[in-house]
Amino acid sequence: MAVNEREKAVLDWLAGRKDAMVSLLEAIVNIDSGSYNKAGVDEVGKVIQAHLKDHDIPVEVMPDDTYGDCFTGTVAAETPGANRHILLMGHRDTVFPDGTVAERPFRVDGDLAYGPGVADMKGGLVLNTFVLEAFKACGGAPAPLVGLYTSDEEIASPSSRPVIEGQARNAMAVFNSEPGRASGNLVVARSGACFFEFEVTGIPAHSGSRHQDGASAIEELARKIQKLHALTDYDAGLTVNVGLIRGGNSVNTVAPWARAEVDLRCRDMAVMDAALPKVDAVLAETGLKGTTTRKTRERRFLPLSQDDAAKGLFEKYRGVAGELGWKVGGERTGGSADSGFTAAVGAPTVCATGPVGGKGHSPDEYLELDTLVPRAQAMALTIMRLQA
Repeated sequence: MAVNEREKAVLDWLAGRKDAMVSLLEAIVNIDSGSYNKAGVDEVGKVIQAHLKDHDIPVEVMPDDTYGDCFTGTVAAETPGANRHILLMGHRDTVFPDGTVAERPFRVDGDLAYGPGVADMKGGLVLNTFVLEAFKACGGAPAPLVGLYTSDEEIASPSSRPVIEGQARNAMAVFNSEPGRASGNLVVARSGACFFEFEVTGIPAHSGSRHQDGASAIEELARKIQKLHALTDYDAGLTVNVGLIRGGNSVNTVAPWARAEVDLRCRDMAVMDAALPKVDAVLAETGLKGTTTRKTRERRFLPLSQDDAAKGLFEKYRGVAGELGWKVGGERTGGSADSGFTAAVGAPTVCATGPVGGKGHSPDEYLELDTLVPRAQAMALTIMRLQA
């Protein structure tokens, strides 16, 4: 299908914006914005908001007292009256601690950019921002186009989830700009996740002279870790990992307390619904007399699966990419993302529409700069073809 005059204008506008994209990317990568660093996450937001406002795109901020604020930038439809919108989504937080930018700031080596969060997912934020600006510069979008910039995805979106779900309801399409896979593919399925913490309370005693009077919280924790790990079932698509443990007061004291943080991943909601009662049963059972256990925190990501509407959206994107001269497929990943929340409220969703990158959450995280413009063009052209 040949591009029409309107489509060509948007594609041509984006074609000349690589340097500007890289400039914005550098500015936001060079801000520490770990999930719990509200000031840093909000500073990334201020840079993007200023960019949007410079292009006459109105911004609405949704304040949060604990985590970074969420905000939207909206481009109106070129023809008034559309009652469904298109949602572009991305998170501003990273997994990296304060001080990481000073240690390894944004840098470019050939086609690759490096720096904390450069792919996951500040590159996607840049892409979404320029797609919004392209439509604004070219007279509006085919339907109201909303860019949602969230703040705490790396910790399962405790404050952003209701905002995401509210924005996704009644959306005709959602593009979540997590990084494109190293293969160039989009993500069409993601595992769900449950992150939880639990605490064991024991009875302290001198570990030499009164050992028999104590009840070790660490021993009870160890018993529970074995049972939790035993729930892993690769064939069913379920993994359980106790990733962090702490406990005890001193080497010569029977431990009065112990805590653990757990990552449970599941292929789909049926697996999650079957696994969580088993987890609760492990925590409820007391193996060592004198100890008690309680769950102290729980956060969840919902699985992403592809229904007929999402499959149609993916096929539309794949066809557009082919027209632009490159191939894209769809793949499953064990990582979780906010796209599970949008799919769960019924919004057709594709994920990993950001520029291609890899090695996320590591010092070697990278972004392929030459994919910024083509992936922005593919998203924009898909948006213009949604009703075709």
